[in-house]
Amino acid sequence: MSERPQALFAMSAENVPHVFPPEVLARLTESVDIDPGLVAEDLTDPRILEALARTEILITGWGCPRLDARALDAAPRLRAVLHSAGSVKGFATPEVWRRGIAVSSAAAANALPVAEYTLAMILLAGKDVLAARDRLRADRAFPGWGIVPGIGNHGRRVGVVGASRIGRRVLELLRPFDLRPALTDPYVDDQEAVALGVPLLPLDDLLRSCDIVTVHAPETPETRHLIGRRELALMPDGAVLINTARGGLVDHDALVDELRTGRLTAILDVTDPEPLPADSPLYDLPGAFITPHLAGSQGNELARLGATVAEEAERLRTGAPLAHAIDRASLEHTA
Repeated sequence: MSERPQALFAMSAENVPHVFPPEVLARLTESVDIDPGLVAEDLTDPRILEALARTEILITGWGCPRLDARALDAAPRLRAVLHSAGSVKGFATPEVWRRGIAVSSAAAANALPVAEYTLAMILLAGKDVLAARDRLRADRAFPGWGIVPGIGNHGRRVGVVGASRIGRRVLELLRPFDLRPALTDPYVDDQEAVALGVPLLPLDDLLRSCDIVTVHAPETPETRHLIGRRELALMPDGAVLINTARGGLVDHDALVDELRTGRLTAILDVTDPEPLPADSPLYDLPGAFITPHLAGSQGNELARLGATVAEEAERLRTGAPLAHAIDRASLEHTA
């Protein structure tokens, strides 16, 4: 293919320079003809409609308008959607696949910082760092040198809920450490679990047997409140729950009740609702450590997402298959 295909950004305009800084944008424009000053935030805008008519590749991101039949009718030459973020569920309708339009996502790139955040929290939780900091802040006194029983990461049992891209990356990152990971996932069989190097357990058994449980499942109607009152009660005293997936996977009312007893600790980067209301008890409960949905790509990590899209654009131009293609069927059990 000699000429560069026409492309158009469809995302929040403010995100374009962060996801596509100059060096990444330069790489992208080697493969596509795109105007970084023209960004489709509203697909009914006359200027955007004119551009859509000749667009072959849509470069999407956070804030992309919904790609329904009406929007796709305005883009008769469209053959690929390259998403510079994670899930495409929020904007890509089934009509995209029905029309034979290829879809790619940078979800694998976005999985990396989430898995790194999770690893950091697992190691900190194993050493009881977060609670120790709070005690030190309250007492204003160092407790003195001595052995602290019950903490440490030697042989700590870590349960991973969901063999998603992030869940699998977490398992990879855990390998160098002297931890004992386990996995639960209804779509993974024993043979695949062996390949991943972890025992495969039913959810209840994993919850009963692990000191730290980290959630990496997609949110679907079937997984809403996957971790509810019954499941939380199965976790041993002193266990830690980490959620970087979606807030709705955990029943927050049940979690608050458990945290009030002091029996469990929770590290939540996602909540339900999000953001939490100002009067949520999770802000003040000693056993809750809340961060504002920052485990995913932030700051200089955003350029990795843009680079993934630039690589996919190169593949399209050379006729190579997309490395991160999303098929419609997989969306039923993925994020």
